[in-house]
Amino acid sequence: MTSTIPAFKTQARRLRTGLADGGHTLSHGAALELVARQHGYRDWNTLSALAERGPTVADLTIGAPVAGRYLGQDFTGRLIGLQVLPKGGRYRATIQFDEPIDVVAFESFSAFRRRVTVVVDANGATVEKTSNGQPHLALTL
Repeated sequence: MTSTIPAFKTQARRLRTGLADGGHTLSHGAALELVARQHGYRDWNTLSALAERGPTVADLTIGAPVAGRYLGQDFTGRLIGLQVLPKGGRYRATIQFDEPIDVVAFESFSAFRRRVTVVVDANGATVEKTSNGQPHLALTL
C-alpha cells in the first residue's frame, strides 16, 4: 500500500464532490467507507490502520513486482511464492529476478542466480547478513 491517509481523504472529498455534481449527497464518513471498499478493505478503520502502519511483506501478493537489494546488488523481479512461517513475523519468499544476479564477488569466477528463496521479516529483510552487516536480501516495500 503506497497511499497515505491524506491521499485517501482527498479521494473521499473528490468522490463527494463528484456525486454532489450529479445530485447525490453523501456524508464524508460514508465517502471514506466507499474509498476503503474501492481499495479492497472492509471499512475505513481497516484501511487507515494499514496506511498508518506502512507496507509489510504480508501486503504482497503472488505475481507482484518486487525490488530491492540481494547480496549488495539492486534487483527487480516477481514474487512467485510466499508462505507465512509459524514463528511470528517471518515469511518464506521466492523471488524470480528479471535479470540474473552474479552472487560471486571474484572477478575470475561468476555464478548467476535467477531465483532465490529466502526467509524475511515483515519489513522484507533477511536475518542473515553479509560480512559488511547488510541483509542478504532486503525488499523495497
